[in-house]
Parts: sequence; structure tokens; C-alpha cells
Amino acid sequence: MIEVRPGGRRRIDRVLDPGYVAGLDQLELAEVRARRDDAAQEETDLSYLRRLLQARIDIVRAEQRRRREGGGAPLVAELGQILAVNAVEANPGSGRVHTLQPSRAEAHRRHVEALVADVDLSNVGALSGEQLEGALQAYGTEEQSVSARHREVQRVLDTFNAEIGSRYASGAASVDQLLAEQRQLTEPRTAEPTRTEPG
Repeated sequence: MIEVRPGGRRRIDRVLDPGYVAGLDQLELAEVRARRDDAAQEETDLSYLRRLLQARIDIVRAEQRRRREGGGAPLVAELGQILAVNAVEANPGSGRVHTLQPSRAEAHRRHVEALVADVDLSNVGALSGEQLEGALQAYGTEEQSVSARHREVQRVLDTFNAEIGSRYASGAASVDQLLAEQRQLTEPRTAEPTRTEPG
């Protein structure tokens, strides 16, 4: 379960703290953007974690379906495709394109692997029906928890985007200023000419 700890130091604790979006109209635009970016990174991480879980759910369901239908071919050939689809696809219908990379990918993988310690999906055909059902329940419960937090973070992100958009619409923020700031961040700094002392 994805718990949020009031006053916690993790990014999800900060982003989902009610005070994170309080008094937005009093904050400098740079601070609003910084908090928005923090929320966007958390959304990316949760999205990645959810896809890891969905991939495992798909693998278990595919094996269960193979057994119900009496299929003789092992699932191994399909594993790569199932994992690849879930690794790159955004949530269907979300309308969001993730350009960020997850910041805690390895930690997320370890978390998912630890959910069902005695289940090795790389050899899914060797698992008992009971093990498959237990894994499906564990992965499904965790996926629901992650999805719920993901939606909460999306609402926070939408709040920041709406605030930034309203400032540009009202003229309180300038697109030209934003572009100038971005140019300063991307342009290489030129070294100052070396001064020679008069001899």
C-alpha cells in the first residue's frame, strides 16, 4: 500500500500534503513551477510503478487463460511482449505524455518483486494455481493503491498547471520572460576575455 505520512520527507508526502497547493496565488511563479515539476516527477514515478504491476497482472492472467483453454505452448514466448507493452505505454485515455524518466526505477522494481516473495514469473508455468491466484490478488491490491495515489497526484499537478495557465492568460506572467529564462539556462556561458596587465 502507498501510504502518505503527514509531515514526511518523501516527495509523495510533500506533494500530497494539503499545504502544498495552499495559497498558490501568493507564490512566486518560479516556486509554482518548481512545485509543479516536483508533482510531475512523482506522477511519472507512480505511473512507472503502476505499469510494473500491470505487467505482472497481465502475465498471471495470461497463464491462467492458457491453462483454462488447455494451451500447450508455454507462456515464455509472450513474456517479452507483455513486459515491453507495459513498460512504454502511458495510461490509455489519460491524455498525458510522460517525458520524464522515473527517478526510483530500481526501488520500484524491488518493491514489486517483494510483494510476492515465492513467485517467479520468469517460470510462470511452474507455479501452482493457488500461487497464481495469490499473486494476482497481491498485485491487484497494490495496483489499486498506486492508481489511487496517482490520481491524487494528477489532481495536484492539474492545480499547478491551471494556476500557471491563468497567470499567462491574465498577463501576470510573460511568455517572453519564460523564453528568456530558458535561453539563459541552455546557452553556454562565454568566458570573460583574459585581461593583460600593462607592461
